[in-house]
Amino acid sequence: MTSIDVALEKCHESGKPVQVALVGAGTLGRMIALQFLTPIHGMRLSAISNRTAEKAQKAYVVGGITTALYGNKLSAIEETVSNGGYVITEDASLVCRASGIDIIIEATGTVEYGSQVVTEAIKNGKHVIVVNAELDSTLGPILKQKADLAGVVYSNTDGDEPGVAMNLVRYLKTIGYRPVAAGNLKGMIDCYRTPETQRVFAEKYNQNPKIVTSFADGTKLSMEETVLANATGFKVGKRGMHGPSCDHVKDIIKYLPPDQMLNGGLVDYALGAAPYTGAFVVVYEDHPVKQSYLSYLKMGEGPFYVFYTPYHLPHVQIVSSVARAVLANDPTVAAEGGPICEVITMAKRDLKTGDTLDGIGGFNTYGVIENSDIFVKENLLPIGISEDCKLKRDIKKDEAFSYDDVELPSGRLCDMLRIEQNEQFKFSMNNRER
Repeated sequence: MTSIDVALEKCHESGKPVQVALVGAGTLGRMIALQFLTPIHGMRLSAISNRTAEKAQKAYVVGGITTALYGNKLSAIEETVSNGGYVITEDASLVCRASGIDIIIEATGTVEYGSQVVTEAIKNGKHVIVVNAELDSTLGPILKQKADLAGVVYSNTDGDEPGVAMNLVRYLKTIGYRPVAAGNLKGMIDCYRTPETQRVFAEKYNQNPKIVTSFADGTKLSMEETVLANATGFKVGKRGMHGPSCDHVKDIIKYLPPDQMLNGGLVDYALGAAPYTGAFVVVYEDHPVKQSYLSYLKMGEGPFYVFYTPYHLPHVQIVSSVARAVLANDPTVAAEGGPICEVITMAKRDLKTGDTLDGIGGFNTYGVIENSDIFVKENLLPIGISEDCKLKRDIKKDEAFSYDDVELPSGRLCDMLRIEQNEQFKFSMNNRER
C-alpha cells in the first residue's frame, strides 16, 4: 500500500489534488483554512461555507487568496471548482452536493446544524471529517453507520485528543501491546464556569465564550472521551472519570484501578500533569523478560506502561485525517458500533420549571461522561440534545437531567437521528423520542 505522503505527492504531480470543502469559518475553521492554503501538496481547499459569507471570505484572505467567488448556485460552484477557482457560500448543502468536492470538513461545533451538514454530505457520497466533538459524541455511532452504508469515511480528526490517542492505540496494538486505558491531559476543570467568567479569556484569544466555557467546565473533555470510548470500547470507571491529579502523565498508572483497566479498559484523564497537553495510552505487559527490557529502556517496572504524545494540533494534524479518508478509506477515530459512553446533562445552578436550557458551554448546564448502560437505565438527557429544551420541573444544582424532565423542541434532525441511533443499536428510549 502506498504511504499517505507518497500518495499526496502523486496527487500533486498529476495535477489532481484532493478537493476539500470546509464548513465553518470560526476561529478553528480559519486556522484550518490557513494550514491548507499555505500550502499542502496534493490537497486544495476549494470551497468554504459559513452562515455569514464574510467570515468565509476572511478565512481565504488570511491564507492569501483574494479571488474567491461567492456562489449561491450549484452549477456555478461546480464550474469554479472544476476550473481551479475558490468558492465561498452561505449554503453548506451546495458544497455537500457539488461534484468535484471529495471531502467535507465539518468544523461548526454545533449539533443540530452539524448533523444537517454531515447527513447531506454522506447522502451525496462525500467523505466527512468532523472537528466537532459536540456532534460526534452525540450522534457519531449513527453517522458512522450511515457513512459505512454509503461507502464513504466518517471520522473525527487527528490533532484533537481522541484522534491522537487513537493513533497511539492502533500503533501499540500493531507492535504487540495490549492497550487498557487511554485519554487526555487536562489543566483544570471547574464545572461552574460560565460565558461570563470566561469572557475576558475568550476576547483575548478571539474565541467564542461558550466554546471556551465548554473547555473549562469539563464538558468538552467528556465529549472527547466519549468519542474515544466509542472507538475503543473502553468505558469509564465511574461517572465523570477518575481524573487523578498527577505530576506527570506517567504517574497515572498509580491511580487508575488495575481491575477496571483489565476488565475491558478505561477512558480517563490526568489532571495538571506534565507535559500538560496531548494524549496517553496505558498498555499491560506481564511477560517477565519483556518487562526487563522495558525497564532497561526506562519505561518503568510494569506491568502497566504509559505511552504519550506531548502535543495535539487540530488545525495542523487534520491534514493527515483528510488524506487518510480520501486516499486510504481509513477513519482516524470513529465509533465501532453503538454508544459505549454518553455525555449527560448536569445542572450548574438551581433551575425552575419553564426555564429554557442554553446548551453546551452555557450558564445552565455542564456535561459529564457516563457509561451507556446507566445512561439508558436512568433515561438521561444527552448534553448535545439539551439546547432549547424547556424544563417540566425544578432541577437542583448538580442534578442530572432525564428526558422526562424536559420538553424537546419540535422538528429537529438531531432528535430524529437519536431515535434512529437508539433503534439501530437497540437502546430503549423515552416516549418523547419516539
